[in-house]
Amino acid sequence: MSSRIIPVPSFDYVVFGATGDLTKRKLIPALYHRFHDGQFDETSRIIGASRSKLSDAEFQKAARDAIVQFVEKEYQDEKVIDRFIKIFSYVPVDASNPEASGDLGKNLRDDPEVIRAFYLAVAPDLFAPIAEYLHKKKLYRRDARVVIEKPLGHDLASSVEINDGVARIFKEDQVYRIDHYLGKETVQNLLALRFANTMFEPIWNSAHIDHVQLTVAESVGAGTRGYYDESGALRDMIQNHMLQLLCLVAMEPPASDDADALRDEKLKVLRSLKPITNGDVAKNTVRGQYRGVSSETTSVASYQDELPDDKKGSRTETFVALKAEIENWRWAGVPFYFRTGKRMANRVSEITIQFKPIPHSIFDHAEGAPKANKLIIRLQPDEGVKLMMMIKDPGPGGMRLREEPLNLSFALAFSERTPEAYERLLLDVIRGNQTLFMRRDELEAAWKWIDPIREAWERSTDAPQSYVAGTWGPSGAIALIERDGRTWHEDDN
Repeated sequence: MSSRIIPVPSFDYVVFGATGDLTKRKLIPALYHRFHDGQFDETSRIIGASRSKLSDAEFQKAARDAIVQFVEKEYQDEKVIDRFIKIFSYVPVDASNPEASGDLGKNLRDDPEVIRAFYLAVAPDLFAPIAEYLHKKKLYRRDARVVIEKPLGHDLASSVEINDGVARIFKEDQVYRIDHYLGKETVQNLLALRFANTMFEPIWNSAHIDHVQLTVAESVGAGTRGYYDESGALRDMIQNHMLQLLCLVAMEPPASDDADALRDEKLKVLRSLKPITNGDVAKNTVRGQYRGVSSETTSVASYQDELPDDKKGSRTETFVALKAEIENWRWAGVPFYFRTGKRMANRVSEITIQFKPIPHSIFDHAEGAPKANKLIIRLQPDEGVKLMMMIKDPGPGGMRLREEPLNLSFALAFSERTPEAYERLLLDVIRGNQTLFMRRDELEAAWKWIDPIREAWERSTDAPQSYVAGTWGPSGAIALIERDGRTWHEDDN
């Protein structure tokens, strides 16, 4: 079975921060794949913009180099690459000094049939100046779209300031706040799993579900990236990616797949989260920081060792575990456990739905006690859905119960390549589909819930708990869930 390619209208895509790492690693390869598959053609334009002084030819060479480096060899087609890079052009732009900038307007077509989109792959403090620049240069159109990347602030107040700056020029229906996690195929399949099948939704509630776990673990460290020490795991992962996953798991069925219908339900979940404040922070949250490990076969630096000298002693967390509750009828009494961190045992992102045990077992004399069913939604790697069920072990001689998975592996079920998240999201902007993008009120509701946790940590004199690189985090994370009589799901397969 092959996927159906639906072409998008002709567009002019302006990428601010065109010489940056995100553009090279993600944006150019994503657009190349969509061009390669015929989703758009030479009638569209990709215009790079940054402070660097480059010619069109130099930018086209940089685009070619990005494809060679970051696109799988089997998808590199020289004839397609030649056609693709011809739609690239470049304009030097300094939003703080519009008069010294090149003429971006010459590269944009004044045609209402051509979609105009601006991707701001720059630091958030440049969002408002770039929006003002576009307005002053008369490049803004009411039908234009603007894509803004995280981090969207470091707390509620800074988030409001950033969004206010963009909103002075762009209306809310023009703003696309991108979270690449929402572009993952398995995340979108969570909607299909819940709302396109009759078997799950009737039991998707506190009567049948014991608890939910959300894990995003990375085996790599923070490295020397300065921005991470300014954010930490709470801001970097919980505030955006993981709260969005929570919303998709916990929201009520929307009236339709309309973007605002879906985002209205996500907002209700965020507003129903029980606040974690004061004494509850120590009880329901754990923060950690990895320490190094050295042996004959491996040597891994600690987070502190990776920091520059002026950052030594930082209390920034590289790990967070927390217990959340949603105060509504569907989820009353069902805990949601979050866990995310750097330098963990494996790289894995997954959602585990732990169902309640059967109310009564008829298998008193069976070998092996029945285990409660478990639904595991794997986001990365090896995307798929696995339902753990009890079956009889084949053979004579009595009843032997065994837990086995019903396993849907995307790699085995679908023969074609699975598109990367940015491929979907970049062209959803052109389609005008905001379903997988965060609305401003969602973002602010998430910050309102996160801020009291962050503020309590800042007031505390306790340092983050240490954990050995290559493990599943500090002991406090194990205690967090085990004192409730539960345990973290860890599947190494």
